[in-house]
Amino acid sequence: MEYNHVSVLLEEALEGLNINPTGIYADGTLGGGGHSKAILERLSPEGKLVAIDRDEFALNYAKGILNGWENVFFVKNNFSNIQTVLDELSIDKIDGMILDLGVSSFQLDDAQRGFSYMQNAPLDMRMDKKEKITAYDIVNEYSEEKLKKIIYDYGEEKWAKRVVEFIIEKRRNKPIETTFELVAVIKAAIPKKARTDGPHPAKRTFQAIRIEVNGELSMLEQSINDIVDRLEKNGRIAIITFHSLEDRIVKEAFRTLENPCTCPREFPVCICGKKPQVKIITKKPIIPSSGELENNPRSRSAKLRIAQKI
Repeated sequence: MEYNHVSVLLEEALEGLNINPTGIYADGTLGGGGHSKAILERLSPEGKLVAIDRDEFALNYAKGILNGWENVFFVKNNFSNIQTVLDELSIDKIDGMILDLGVSSFQLDDAQRGFSYMQNAPLDMRMDKKEKITAYDIVNEYSEEKLKKIIYDYGEEKWAKRVVEFIIEKRRNKPIETTFELVAVIKAAIPKKARTDGPHPAKRTFQAIRIEVNGELSMLEQSINDIVDRLEKNGRIAIITFHSLEDRIVKEAFRTLENPCTCPREFPVCICGKKPQVKIITKKPIIPSSGELENNPRSRSAKLRIAQKI
């Protein structure tokens, strides 16, 4: 399958990683291979790249894009298992790692994957097709309270209660099976005036369901800690997020790693013994330039944060 893949914040992320040509780097979200290709172009033959993705289709596509490089290891896994991935490759430490979170262009543009509210397909949304729970299961089997919490928390959808009420009513008669069936329910639930302002009315609900299907937020904080644990001194972690929940987790994880002290503020000296592990490079997140926004509208909500191992 051919598709239009444009890597978000590419130059900013690569500059932030501060590539050592002979270093070892990891791309935890290989996707269409854009960030990995840029890293490999900056590495010498002595350098190495570990390219990880849990989506077998994306992994196979990227292998074609990166054909010709011999210093890249392709791994089908979740970046949350970075410790295991590196152990199995007999790699102790890495010089940097990048995460480009959320759904990839590869997944959005493949209609049959069920990620897009703009194309009709079975409700799926699994990044790893071997996982059992699909969007269909969540929409048709989750309780009203659980669905409401997911759509409100993960989608930040203010109409979550009404959307869920309409989903429950619809599925009483027959299961909601396709993306367009779900879109129709969401459009019916959200008042017309609210639908004319802002993004597509189904965007937030689809985002919430996708996050739940793939467990995207539950593993993020621990993953950041595991990645930092495997960084060489002065190694860097660069993370691109696409919505406020992800960005908040990254921001707080970096802050805690930079200042882990748990002593009360009134203590004159630290006695907890917890030492800073990173220095935050980006005091404020890096966002796309006006030129990038014009060329790639999908980048509009992207934020890049970078930290360096002490």
